Amino acid sequence: MNLLRILIGLFLPPLGVFLTVGFGPTLLINILLTLLGWLPGSIHAVWVIVKHEENINREEGTY
Repeated sequence: MNLLRILIGLFLPPLGVFLTVGFGPTLLINILLTLLGWLPGSIHAVWVIVKHEENINREEGTY
């Protein structure tokens, strides 16, 4: 599932962020970055997805 979200985040950045964190300030930031250009939005989306998974793994105690 994580790989699929990363791929979605690369091609449709706001959708990848929405599927990861839902609606909130992170999604709005990603939409603004995507409006400025596809590359900034994609970089931000991948960063959000990876950090979210990292935080979940840290909370569960698995790495």
